[in-house]
Amino acid sequence: MPNFVKDVEDIRKRAREKMEEGAVTSTYKGDVDKTIQILNEALATEIVCVLRYMHHYFMATGVHARTVADEFKEHADDEREHADMLAERIQQLGGKPDFNPRNLLERSISQYVEGETLAEMIREDLIAERTVIEVYQEMIRYFGTNDPTTRSILEHLLKEEEDHASDLADLLYITNPETGKTEGEDPAIEDLPRPKANQPQASPEEAAVDEEKHSKDKASILKQLRKMGGKKSDRAA
Repeated sequence: MPNFVKDVEDIRKRAREKMEEGAVTSTYKGDVDKTIQILNEALATEIVCVLRYMHHYFMATGVHARTVADEFKEHADDEREHADMLAERIQQLGGKPDFNPRNLLERSISQYVEGETLAEMIREDLIAERTVIEVYQEMIRYFGTNDPTTRSILEHLLKEEEDHASDLADLLYITNPETGKTEGEDPAIEDLPRPKANQPQASPEEAAVDEEKHSKDKASILKQLRKMGGKKSDRAA
């Protein structure tokens, strides 16, 4: 078995030095300032993705867009968690997570494109995910063994972004549940399969419940967004 600890006293001596640097020890092989800069770019990207997915979730309303809207919301929740993970790592490295909206789009890898139809929303999200996937792969190669913790975080994010891209690619094709055939690549609301007349329709009461849930979801997401990074800001203060 390899002996990783050759001189405990020497390690303890180094640990006592520059204790204010917290998790950053003398054995850290990366460039701390460069790492923080890269992570803030990734943080801006995740925040932009949250905003874009939020907009798509709120705008993809109606019976036929309900499933797609739920997918948008799930992705927005994931991106918010990604932002928290990145902000946490930046703080661990002694940096300051940059939540300043003024330069958000300049730092972000992905763009904020709203889209006019459901099809455009899906395509814009898929383009953004594919862009992020490629950039995160490059980031992972850059960190290599110099910063295993940051690399591990990005690997986790990359896996979920790949899952998102796969989900969105599936949404490009709308399947008719009666024939099992695809209806094409344009999942615009008006092109989705319509329920038959003999199929049960949502009652006014059910519609009201759905609308209330949608409103609560919107309020919850907006509240979480406003609080995003608040914990770390309080700590820094």
